Amino acid sequence: MNNIARTNDFVVRFANVNGSGSASANNLFAKAIFRMGVPVSPKNIFPSNIQGLPTWYEVRVSDRGYLARRGGYDLAVAVNGQTLLRDYLDLPPGGYFLYDSTRELSADFDRKDVTLLPVPLTELCNTAFEHPKLRQLLKNIIYVGALASLLDMEFTVLTEAVERQYAKNAKLAGPNIKALELGHDYAATHLAGRCQLKVQRIDGVGERILVDGNTAFGLGALYGGATVVGWYPITPSTSVIEAFEKYCRKFRVEEDGGRRKVAILQAEDEMAALGIVIGASWNGARAFTATSGPGISLMNELLGLGYFAELPAVVLNVQRAGPSTGMPTRTQQADILASAYASHGDTKHPLLFPSDPLECFEMAADALDLAERLQTPVLVLSDLDLGMNDNLSPPFTWDDSRRYDRGKVLSHDDLERRQEKWGRYLDVDGDGICYRTYPGTHPDKGSYFTRGTSHNEYSGYTEDNVIYQTGMERLTKKWQTAKTLVPGPVLAMRDDASPLGAIFVGTSTAAACEALDLLAEKGIVINAMRLRAFPFADEVYRFINAHRQVFVIEQNRDAQLRTLLVNEGDVDPAKLPSVLHFDGLPITATTICTQIEAHLTSNRQLPTQDGGRR
Repeated sequence: MNNIARTNDFVVRFANVNGSGSASANNLFAKAIFRMGVPVSPKNIFPSNIQGLPTWYEVRVSDRGYLARRGGYDLAVAVNGQTLLRDYLDLPPGGYFLYDSTRELSADFDRKDVTLLPVPLTELCNTAFEHPKLRQLLKNIIYVGALASLLDMEFTVLTEAVERQYAKNAKLAGPNIKALELGHDYAATHLAGRCQLKVQRIDGVGERILVDGNTAFGLGALYGGATVVGWYPITPSTSVIEAFEKYCRKFRVEEDGGRRKVAILQAEDEMAALGIVIGASWNGARAFTATSGPGISLMNELLGLGYFAELPAVVLNVQRAGPSTGMPTRTQQADILASAYASHGDTKHPLLFPSDPLECFEMAADALDLAERLQTPVLVLSDLDLGMNDNLSPPFTWDDSRRYDRGKVLSHDDLERRQEKWGRYLDVDGDGICYRTYPGTHPDKGSYFTRGTSHNEYSGYTEDNVIYQTGMERLTKKWQTAKTLVPGPVLAMRDDASPLGAIFVGTSTAAACEALDLLAEKGIVINAMRLRAFPFADEVYRFINAHRQVFVIEQNRDAQLRTLLVNEGDVDPAKLPSVLHFDGLPITATTICTQIEAHLTSNRQLPTQDGGRR
C-alpha cells in the first residue's frame, strides 16, 4: 500500500459530536502548527443545534500558503460513532484513520488501502482521570497528544500553549498536559512509523496572526469611533458584538469613575436594532449593528429610510446560507443583491467586501467614515467562513494621527457665518452630498424635519413631481461621488495578452488565487481582479472590456455578483461566465478549476501542448 507521505502539506479532519468540548482541543492542534511557523487554515463545520449532532473541524496545513478549504482529507480523527463509517469510507487511498480503539471496529471497516491508527482514548482517559465531565473533555486532548507524536510535532509547543491558556488557573493546566502526555506516549510506543504525514518547523508565517473576522470587526468598530450599538442576536454575527463589548470594557471606560463610554442595546428585533443605529447617528454618535441575511430582510424598511432621509448607518452583515432560516451555521455569499438594493423603490447602498481579518478591521472603521461622509447606510459583507473561523492575517495597525471623517456637518459658528439660507437637502458643492446639522447645534438655526416622505431642498414635505425627480437625480450624483470614495479593486495581471480574466470578492479570494495558480501550471493563464466595494469603479469595467471572457467566481446559486456587474455596467452577460458554489461549505480551488476547465473545453478554448487552442 502506498501511504500518503507529505511534509507540511495535508489536511486533518476531526469528526466530533457538537457540544463535546472538542473545539478547544482541535483549536489547540491548529495553533500549535501555526506556532511552528507553518501556514494553517482551520475550518469549523458545525450544526445549528446546541448539542448532539455531528461536527467536523478541518485543518489544512500548507507550506505554500494556500489557505482555502482544500476539499478531502488525508488523516481522519474519528471519534463520533454516528459518522465513523462515513469518515472512514471518505478517506482517499493511502490515508490514515485515527479512532478510539477502546471498542473494536465492526467488519465494515475492511479497506486494505487505509492505515489504521488505533488509540484507546476512552480507556486511557478513564484510567487516568476520575471526574466524569473532565474525562469527556480530556479525551479530546489525548488525541491531540497522539497526533503530535504521529506527525513529529514539537511537543513543547503544545504544553506551552496549555500553560498560556490556563495561566490564571494552574489547576486546569496540569490535567491537560497530562492528557497530552498520555496520547503522545501511547502513539510513540504503539504507532511509531505508522504515519508518513509530518509537520516540520519553517518560517512560513512571518508576522501574521491567527484571528477570526468577527473579532476583527469588533475591534475595528471600536477603533473607528463607534459608541452606540443596536443589535439583535443572530448566528453567525453575534460574536461581533461580543468582541466589541469585550474591547469596550477595556478601552471605552472613563479614567475617573470607571463609567463606560458606550451604549450597547439589545433590541426586540433587527428592525428596532437598525432604528437605534439610525437614531444615534442622526444625533451625532457613531453607531453600527451586526446581523446576517434574515436580519437584512427585516431591516429593509429602515435601510430605505436611511437612504432617502440621508442618515448614516453601518451594518456588518456576516452572511450565512439562505433563503429564509436556511442553514444558520453554513457559509454563503448570497446577500449581495439584497444588500445592494435593500428596501423598496430606487435604492442603492455602498457595500464593502473584506477578504481577511485585517480588512474586516479596516473596513469596519472605514465604513463609519463612509457612512458619515456619504450620509447613507453602508453595509460590510463578510460571511460565516471569515467571521467564525480563525484566519491567517497580517497584523492590525492603526495610524494614531488619523481623524474621523464626520462629513459635511455644520457647527454653531458655521451657521452664524452663513449668509445664504441653509437647506438640508441643498447640494451646494455639486457632488450630491448636502450639509447637515446635529440636533441642538444652534438655538434657532440649522433645525429641520427629518422625514422619509418626499421632501424639497429645505426638508419641507412635497408631492411635486419635478422636485421629487430632482431630488432622486441628486442621489444618483451622490452615488457617482461614492465611486471615488470606496476602496478600489485589487488587480493581478499574469499576462497582458491573456484573453481570460476572473473576478471575485471576499472569502472566494484564497480559493480563486490557488485555482489560478493550478490552471497556470496547465497553461491556462487568467488575469484576476478582486472587488473590494460597490459601487464598482470604472477600472472594473475596463478590466472586463480588456478580456474576451471574465469568470465571475462567487458562493451563491443565482450569480448575484455577476447580476450586479451586468446591471450596473450594461455588460453582455455572455462575456461573464459564472463559477458558482453554494452547498454551504467554503469554496475550493478544485471546484473553481473544474468549472473553468469545463467551460473552456465546451468552447474549445483549452490550450494544446504546442501553445495553441483546440
